[in-house]
Amino acid sequence: MSLSPALAADLDAGRRKAAACVACHGPDGNSTNPTVPSIAGQVGIYLHWQLLLYRDKRRVDPQMAPIAAALSEADMADLAAFFAAQRPAPPAAAPDPARADTGRRLAETYHCNDCHGRDFAGREYAPRLRGLSRDYLVAQMRGFKARTRGDLDGAMTQAAQPVADADIEPLADYIGSVK
Repeated sequence: MSLSPALAADLDAGRRKAAACVACHGPDGNSTNPTVPSIAGQVGIYLHWQLLLYRDKRRVDPQMAPIAAALSEADMADLAAFFAAQRPAPPAAAPDPARADTGRRLAETYHCNDCHGRDFAGREYAPRLRGLSRDYLVAQMRGFKARTRGDLDGAMTQAAQPVADADIEPLADYIGSVK
């Protein structure tokens, strides 16, 4: 993928184009639906790639597929830039301290911060995980583990394979609560 569309992104155009997105992702990309990700403050290039994956049917979702199919490269760049520039809402609630400690240890064991960053803010190719809902994180991790959730280069699918099923929920509790 060329970076030129992202560099030429138009935030105002992205704001106008995002009108259709707020029904699911919430105003300025902060979702109140635990099964729909908040995309405010998400890594721009990651958002762009996800739209490409939906458009190219390498990531499947019945709501996103028809929307992404109609997007041009410029549309994707504008939307990614707009949502990346928005302020994410803080996590809804912290898990109990024992569960948070378990999740923190698991995140270290599975090297989650190697790609997603120490504070799970994401970077370049890896999405921001902090503040995403527990339900969404659990569903995505299970999808990667089952190889039913598409990713750009297979890195997350590969990383999810050694994660024990019993570890997914404590990981999601912790990661989604990091401030």
